[in-house]
Amino acid sequence: MRASWDPIGGEPSRVRPSRRPERTGVRSRSRAGRLVATYGWRAYAVPFLVAVTVLAVVDVVQPGTPTTSTVATSTSADGTDPGSTDFGSLSTGADGPDIIGVPPAGDGTFNPAVVSGSLPDGGTFPVTGAGTWHVVPGSTGQVGTGTTSVIKYTVEVEDGMDTTPFGGDAAVASLVDQTLANPKSWTSDGRFALQRIDSGTPTFRISLSSQMTVRADDECGYQIELETSCYNRTAGRVVLNVARWVRGAIAFQGDTGSYRQYMVNHEVGHAIGFRQHQPCESDGGLAPVMMQQTFGVANDAIAALDPAGVVPANGFTCRFNPWPFPRG
Repeated sequence: MRASWDPIGGEPSRVRPSRRPERTGVRSRSRAGRLVATYGWRAYAVPFLVAVTVLAVVDVVQPGTPTTSTVATSTSADGTDPGSTDFGSLSTGADGPDIIGVPPAGDGTFNPAVVSGSLPDGGTFPVTGAGTWHVVPGSTGQVGTGTTSVIKYTVEVEDGMDTTPFGGDAAVASLVDQTLANPKSWTSDGRFALQRIDSGTPTFRISLSSQMTVRADDECGYQIELETSCYNRTAGRVVLNVARWVRGAIAFQGDTGSYRQYMVNHEVGHAIGFRQHQPCESDGGLAPVMMQQTFGVANDAIAALDPAGVVPANGFTCRFNPWPFPRG
């Protein structure tokens, strides 16, 4: 750039001759050529970036095979944490403990009187039964796709128990059926289908059982002196504790109906192969259904019962949740 020594009163500006010689017999530049001459390397970069962007959009919107867990997490419409729906590995073999769902006895250093695991006050329930069960009549159609397995279950009530005060045997079976048929339950995972039967050989039995029967070593045991339910793999029985069926758990704040749905879903989760428990993974979020919510929804409480378990004493506290897929 040239500047005049006297920008105000200097000599008149001169028209500079063109430095580009006139050429004859040479075809003028094409539109693309003029574009390159004007914008340089940007003329190549812009179309390239546009192409890459289009490919990325196509890759996102077209269906494909997920690269993460086959059971994915989701977010509710209000942005709240729906709880973990990654239930860990699915066990289909005969490995692992015979009784699944109760904390181990540990080394005796834990405090067995964890308040959140105590049985709430409430109605009366059958303390003892005959130790045998009868099948509640009734069946359902298949619920769910069942790409991996169609699971057949019976609903049973221990002999010698009067279930009339809480609706009778049919009401127990109806709640089990409605819970497992709910789209927020296990059939939201297309691998599983569930069907209730009342004859033939079931995959497992869902059995409402008296307090003392549950405590027996060949059912759930009572090494930690808290009322619990379990899955007894040897017997092929989901053992539901009638004491909890009637009174629920402290963490459920008096919502006995939701607690019954939780105990069904949790123990059936063990029965279909999800044997490991889960911690509260998001402070203030929904508790995973495979968390031991019977004993509380605070990680510190669960860790106190099983110091060597999978739940860290990290101060996280969740909100109770009865469903495997609470926003499904």
